[in-house]
Amino acid sequence: MITIYHNSRCKKSREGLKTLEASGEEFEVREYLKEPLTENELSSLLKKLNFAPIELIRTEEKIWKEEYRDRDLKDEELVRVMVENPKLIQRPIVEKANSAVVGRPAENIEKLLN
Repeated sequence: MITIYHNSRCKKSREGLKTLEASGEEFEVREYLKEPLTENELSSLLKKLNFAPIELIRTEEKIWKEEYRDRDLKDEELVRVMVENPKLIQRPIVEKANSAVVGRPAENIEKLLN
């Protein structure tokens, strides 16, 4: 099953959703701001993305700049920060089997589907 971790208020996330709809593939939408990820789910996604936690963080967000940017946080702490502040997670993320991509640009999603 394909899952898109989606934020309907984000233009790039809406573009990713359109890419999936156009693909004809079956998928499910998880609005991660309404249904936050657990630490285990996020850690699993990071492995599938092959990302260090800092690579998934939206470092231009106000909350990051004000509360976390100048702190020396370990990977586990960064995961916890994203779970507690899901707005900090890059979006959209599309997961398929043992792989995942950040759908910025949307072409990344197309590569995952092929």
